[in-house]
Amino acid sequence: MMLLDIAPTLAMYRQTNEAFARAYWHWFTLIRPTPFPETLIESDPELYLRSVMGARSAGMKPFTPEVLAEYQRCLSLPGTAYGICEDYRASAGIDLEHDEEDIRQGNHLTCPLMALWGKNGAIEQCFEPLNEWKKVAAQVEGKAMPSGHYIAEEVPELLIAEALSFFSSINDL
Repeated sequence: MMLLDIAPTLAMYRQTNEAFARAYWHWFTLIRPTPFPETLIESDPELYLRSVMGARSAGMKPFTPEVLAEYQRCLSLPGTAYGICEDYRASAGIDLEHDEEDIRQGNHLTCPLMALWGKNGAIEQCFEPLNEWKKVAAQVEGKAMPSGHYIAEEVPELLIAEALSFFSSINDL
């Protein structure tokens, strides 16, 4: 498994500080009860996208107009905002309960795990991602990439090289 610019969700919620809350404000907005966050998103999908995606270290530079148009088209589809919010609500609810239970029972991810995060992003600034993943997974490797949150868009060639190297190494096992 390869994960991009994330630490374990339980660690992210439990270790929240001001820097993380400012960078990931949308996490805390999206977990509010329906219909509040959905109404905000649906009232102006473009403003929501630019407010979330544009607030990252690279701003809107990594996204072509065509990519942004597709994000906006998808976000404008009926039910999309609700689905997004429900995913975040689960991450702050039942997912945390499951994570806590796994920790109590000593369960760990057993598949090989590669965690990559942006050197210029909030994960690097607020957490020790590799150490956090080692608490919940048996086989972990990872590193910071020369990017912000949007690794795939900011350094696609480097990401492809990392992915090919990682997945070919586990095929050799």
